[in-house]
Amino acid sequence: MMIGISKVQDVLDNYKSSVYEKDVNKFLTTYAADVHIYDCWGNWECEGISSWRENVVMWFNSLSEDRNSLKVNFNDVTIEENTSVAFVHCAVSFVAYSENTGEKLRQITNRFTFGLKKVDESWLITHEHSSLPIDMHTGKGMFNLKLIVR
Repeated sequence: MMIGISKVQDVLDNYKSSVYEKDVNKFLTTYAADVHIYDCWGNWECEGISSWRENVVMWFNSLSEDRNSLKVNFNDVTIEENTSVAFVHCAVSFVAYSENTGEKLRQITNRFTFGLKKVDESWLITHEHSSLPIDMHTGKGMFNLKLIVR
């Protein structure tokens, strides 16, 4: 299943294109088998590629059922890397559009951190953490503090 991604930036590009295409297999090619995910949706964490696959399948299926396409943009990207590990942090905006009308439906921007390792000359995500700031008075996530539309 390895696709041989030799640049960290290409991992982000694969993320963007596979989400837009709703291609589960392509999306998962850049994740390590023992990936550990801290996501801000539903569960505290997700351990291992099988568990992550289940979440991604549900996510992409919900987009298809709602007839939405999702465009992902990475902004304020910082990449630190050496020959075997890399660290990325950025703001990621998810913008949903109606596949029928092209109308923009909604947008959120999350904070993301990725930890990657190089395996057989290909970068793989071993850890992913997404987060939102929390309003201390209401306890609710603050989804649109940083609106980035491109």
